[in-house]
Amino acid sequence: MPAAELIPLLPRLRVLARSSPEDKLTLVSLLKKQGEVVAVTGDGTNDAPALKESDVGLAMGIAGTEVAKEAADIIILDDNFSSIVKSVLWGRCVYENIRKFLVFQLSVNLVAMISAVVGSLYGGVAPLNVLQLLWVNMIMDTLAALALATEEPYIELLDDKPHGRHEALISGTM
Repeated sequence: MPAAELIPLLPRLRVLARSSPEDKLTLVSLLKKQGEVVAVTGDGTNDAPALKESDVGLAMGIAGTEVAKEAADIIILDDNFSSIVKSVLWGRCVYENIRKFLVFQLSVNLVAMISAVVGSLYGGVAPLNVLQLLWVNMIMDTLAALALATEEPYIELLDDKPHGRHEALISGTM
């Protein structure tokens, strides 16, 4: 199918199965030109160009050829598509945990800074000295990191829209 005929179909396209390697490469190129983030799965030598062109290339580990594995970003070791969903779920969980950690850090450091400035202005002496602030930060950072690192992903994360390529990790409301 020529590229001109594919362009009107792109907004409705979600999954493409049983396509030729040429069609995969054409679709990947068209979608990337429109600013979309594109993932491609493949297992054969002929899938290598589309795997390389995509943002995320996924090759099958058992049935995949060495050429496909070399071209891919991720190798699915068990050749099971549910592993892709699990990977997306964990990736979104890590992303959300990083955001939560940044919000926590911004809050703690803002409060520490305000209390140091206000305490110095009104009392002449900072309420916490440098060592105390470092100790508080070290304890807070460690506990927050441990809490977020052990948080299991929840299935509702898959309902969220993907984050944009140029979306800021820290928003203005944070």
